[in-house]
Amino acid sequence: MARANDEAAALIQELADLLAITGGDAFKIRAYERAARAVAGHPGDIAGLGLTGLREIPGVGDAIAKKLLDYNTTGTIRQVEELRTQIPAGVRALTAIPTLGPMKALAVYEALGVSSVDELAAAVEEGRLRGLKGFGAKTEENIRHGIELMRGAGERVLVDAAAGVADEIVAALSALPQVERCAHAGSLRRMRETIGDVDVLAASRDPRPVMEAFTALPFAAEVVAGGDKKTSIRTARGLQVDLRVVPPESWGAALQYFTGSQAHNIRTREIAVKAGLRLSEYGLFDARTDELIVSRTEEEVYERLGLPWVHPALREDAGEIEAALKDELPRLVTVEDLRGDLHSHTDLTDGVASLEDMAAAARDRGLEYYAITDHAPNLVMQRMTDEKMLAQRARIAELRERFPGLTLLHGTELNIDPDGGVDWDADFLSGFDVCVASVHSHFTQDEASMTRRLVRACENPHVHVIGHPTARSIGRRAPVNADWDEVFRAAARTGTAMEIDSFPDRLDLPADLVRRAKRFGVKFAVDTDAHSVGHHRNIRYGVGTAQRGWLTPDDVVNTWPLERLRAFLRKA
Repeated sequence: MARANDEAAALIQELADLLAITGGDAFKIRAYERAARAVAGHPGDIAGLGLTGLREIPGVGDAIAKKLLDYNTTGTIRQVEELRTQIPAGVRALTAIPTLGPMKALAVYEALGVSSVDELAAAVEEGRLRGLKGFGAKTEENIRHGIELMRGAGERVLVDAAAGVADEIVAALSALPQVERCAHAGSLRRMRETIGDVDVLAASRDPRPVMEAFTALPFAAEVVAGGDKKTSIRTARGLQVDLRVVPPESWGAALQYFTGSQAHNIRTREIAVKAGLRLSEYGLFDARTDELIVSRTEEEVYERLGLPWVHPALREDAGEIEAALKDELPRLVTVEDLRGDLHSHTDLTDGVASLEDMAAAARDRGLEYYAITDHAPNLVMQRMTDEKMLAQRARIAELRERFPGLTLLHGTELNIDPDGGVDWDADFLSGFDVCVASVHSHFTQDEASMTRRLVRACENPHVHVIGHPTARSIGRRAPVNADWDEVFRAAARTGTAMEIDSFPDRLDLPADLVRRAKRFGVKFAVDTDAHSVGHHRNIRYGVGTAQRGWLTPDDVVNTWPLERLRAFLRKA
């Protein structure tokens, strides 16, 4: 995604947030939020677009197009700048706290003078919120938990933000004549959910011009440290990127060294020591003579240690060494294994692209089948009706001839009610090819209630997939509280797949629960939950989470041929 799209989308979203604080029109606020998603998901770079081109972005009307043109011209949106001056900075800082909405942020500022996260935390602990109108014990607990979530996230960024920067750097450095190889490493290569620092590795015999090009990149706001072997920069958004340059002959050893978690690397070094060897970023050496044994490829390094190559997503010292020693490492699922996508949205509900455009994006991905699963009526804000859904089904039937080689499936994303029920009766549900059911409300139910809720959804014969099962939003909303072993037993028993939602702020199920569910025999669907054409690119993060959960292609139902999938969907 182009950086201009990210920045413009963030400004439009900020405009929506600022209007919410000042009591702006709810319809206009939702329009700005929808436009922000559309701009962020737009596949092209908006930087070069004029008013006509900006109006063509789904969800962007004339007024918002003019604001985007303002951004393209000035680098900002003047209305955002004006509203910033009207709202105290402390209130805007408080709105970043998960669970604290803009109106409550304004209320605590006006009543208590609270203007920072630390001040709000102190006010909560001292009980000073309890007398405020609309602030009960539950609100206080939610705010306390929101502060914990925010502090826990620290300076880490979501995986897509880190990947976007890393991809640009790797592309820029790979184009240099002095660079023989270049790749990202570290926790990003292991596909962790959040990233502290980005590690980039380059192979070159002439490191100085490589480092100079690195520090001259347009988003390098600050050079933290410089040298011929390692240089660190900080981007304008505060993300640190470390570039290490190694001789080409050391590439494999360096990539292995700078990819593994600390715990994984300790285990591999222990194996080396027991074999009379020494492992470093420069190679595997004879510990007695210091003679280089292997270093050019990761495969050579692992093989000399008596191990098969270990996939980066597994390098966490979570059993991969033991599995490797027994030659029991799984053949992990890849993006190329996916034949279909079972969860996506159009502009009929909260998506920003048309049915035709989303189907075309699925075709361009090379998928064999693709499900449109717009929201069901119990998510009232989406204004779904039986008539709208049936009209969409008829339109999908008409479109099938336009997309030879791609089977379009008609589905829906149902809402799991607090008692475990879902939208529509059995007769209406039987008309869908696939039904995803998700928790969209009442996130704070106790463990027993949430467990019953999810188990009952699994037991519904018309529910095929539990969407983003923990309902978490990384850094913004905690996972729901459930007895996951009980939920997974129900899913395995009823033949209900658990979804791995590829949105970078979801990645839900998380990898630890994926691995846990797999032990119960649960099957999975790795989906984009795409709300725009651009969201199809997120599939790499969902697959990365599946890999961290040790999933094989057979574990993932949307790698299966369509007929096998249809048999699964019958929940026989």
